Amino acid sequence: MKDISNYDQHLQNAINWFWEFIPGLITAIIILIVGLWFIKLINRLVRKFFDKKDYDLALESFLMQLISVGLKVLLFVAVVTQLGVASSSLLAVLGSAGLAIGLALQGSLANFAGGILILFFKPFKIGDFITAQGIDGTVKEITIFTTKLNTFGNQVAIIPNGQLSNNNIINYNAEKTRRDKIDVGISYGSNIKQAKDILLEICREQTTIFKDPEPQVFVGELGDSSVNLTLRFWAKNEDFWAAHFFVLEELKRRFDEANIEIPFPQRVVHRPD
Repeated sequence: MKDISNYDQHLQNAINWFWEFIPGLITAIIILIVGLWFIKLINRLVRKFFDKKDYDLALESFLMQLISVGLKVLLFVAVVTQLGVASSSLLAVLGSAGLAIGLALQGSLANFAGGILILFFKPFKIGDFITAQGIDGTVKEITIFTTKLNTFGNQVAIIPNGQLSNNNIINYNAEKTRRDKIDVGISYGSNIKQAKDILLEICREQTTIFKDPEPQVFVGELGDSSVNLTLRFWAKNEDFWAAHFFVLEELKRRFDEANIEIPFPQRVVHRPD
């Protein structure tokens, strides 16, 4: 009889606890739903605010993610506290968990710090074409932990900010203009002056190539089978590749018309007797 009475007592306690817990659970669910709606509203208002201001796109993206994560952490604390967990105990648990997670995720913390450094020193911005970690691409997005690049093939390359902030970066859009360097070899029997005149004429005809500073052509090397000419010219960043490909195509066509030979590697195979 004593065991049955103890069982009934435990059952009654559980039922009482359940009915006492239900209001807090319902309140916690309401706080969660309202909180998520409120976070979406805040994010929308922040986005509209940034749209009206002329801030750096990378900074906007970074701050929006930071605000969203911060609000979700606060919402989590409010929901768990409403369920009956003491705030002091929760803070102690969060502190211990934060230390453990920090030790386990040192790489992620380094990426977060790298993102801060990128936003502060601005080695590049969204829309810049860069070379980093052996990857060429246009900066698409700078997030809290990573930077996304669009490659030539329209793939998305994701580079951790920690590596990006601690290694070499080439930013092709840092300056408004860019100098090209094209090397072309001609045979030793070809007329060097004529070849140089043709290259300079091509540059004069292409309106996107700067006339000041003026293009230059010089003999860069006397190779084993060719005289290697080097052409250098300047153009705006947005015109650079169009000018580059135009010059390559035109120099081949006009060298052919002028009978200026561009040597190519040849292999002579002697057949044994």
